[in-house]
Formats: sequence, C-alpha cells, structure tokens
Amino acid sequence: MSGHSKFANIKHKKEKNDAAKGKVFTMLGREIAVAVKAGGPDPANNGKLRDIIAKAKSNNMPNDTIDRSIKKASSAGEGVEYENVIYEGYGPSGVAIIVEALTDNRNRAAANVRNAFTKGGGNLGTSGCVSFMFDDKGLIVIDKEECEIDEDELMMLAIDAGAEDFGIEEDSYEITTAPDDFSAVRDALEKAGIPMASAELTKIPQTYTELTKEEDVKKMNRLLEMLEDDDDVQNVYHNWDE
Repeated sequence: MSGHSKFANIKHKKEKNDAAKGKVFTMLGREIAVAVKAGGPDPANNGKLRDIIAKAKSNNMPNDTIDRSIKKASSAGEGVEYENVIYEGYGPSGVAIIVEALTDNRNRAAANVRNAFTKGGGNLGTSGCVSFMFDDKGLIVIDKEECEIDEDELMMLAIDAGAEDFGIEEDSYEITTAPDDFSAVRDALEKAGIPMASAELTKIPQTYTELTKEEDVKKMNRLLEMLEDDDDVQNVYHNWDE
C-alpha cells in the first residue's frame, strides 16, 4: 500500500463533499434505504446497515438525519425502488474503471455513464472485464493528527480484531481487512474511541496505470468529474496512479 495512500484522495473527496453535502447525504440516504429494505431497520441485526451508518458518520452526516432516513425507509408506503448496477470499462491508455450506481432508472444511468466514458476518451466494457484487477477489501483510514494512542498499540488493536494489514503513510494509518472482517475491526476501533477519517468497503487495485500524456490526464479528470456529478453514481474505483 505504501506509495498509494488513500488519505489524500479521501481528503480531496471530503473537501468536495463539504461544498455539496446535500448531494452526499442524498446518496447515503439511498444506501440506507436499500439496506433497511433488505435487512430491516435495526443496525444490531443488519450488518450492512451498520456499515453504511459508519460510512455516513465519517462523512459528517448528522445522527438525526441518519435516523430520519432509517425511519423513512422502514415506514409503510410505496417509496422509490433503487437497484444496484455495476459498470466496467476503460479510461485513457487502458486505465481500469469500475462504476457502482444506485438508481431508480437503469436506462438513464447506463446512458449517463456511457456518455462520461465516451467524453473522457474511454469506453464501457463487458461485465467482468476489469473487476479481476481489483481486490474487495475493507479500508479504514485514520488521520495521524486525530489519533492519540501509540502507533504499536493501534496496530495490535487492529490485528487482534482481524485486520489483514496495517499501513503507515506520511499522514495516516491505513488498515485493510477482508470484507467479512471489516465490521468487527471497525467496531473494535469505535469502541476504543479511535476517530476514523474513512471506514468503508472498497476495491483496491492490484496494479496501477500511469498516464504520461497531458491530454490523457485531462480526459481522465473529465471522465471522473462527470461520474462524480451523476446523481446515480455512488462509487467510482480506478487504477490510475495519480
């Protein structure tokens, strides 16, 4: 993990999120709604909901907003039905990209994602064309400035809870877990009072691709910006070595 710290990207995303919290909270609200409908409104009995609540808190979503989203999703009524859709493709110079969407209109989502790839100098591929290049992991990022306990103590706490790896970057600690162990490790850190800059299930590239041409960098940035601005898009993963 060294040399590919996720913290800089997370800080960048948080800065953007602070300027558009309404959009971020709407996206999180969708995830909460899907989790509640699938497993019920009680986080103690719904691990997926528990993970999303932790993600919402790391994005500074107020507790009362989280509670309202859970109550709204669990109340009787028709509501909006969302479905998860995953798109895979390539950006400039073969950068691998995975897009996770949560949408109430599959046709709209597909058209918008395809348009982003086209205008960003890439192209959509078939299902599975790049997913094998990523590993599903739990990733917990801790800002060194916010963490008061000793580095070795934090590492032992994470490993004892089931973490796979403990990475030390310039400004952060990065704890990697298997997806099934993510909740247990996050819960252990939470109980120990460790503040987390980010805690979520993610996809980590096995290898990275460099873009050496300025035009490719511009196209890649445009592709990512278009995806980030799309209300249906929840997560974007890529192996561009920024």
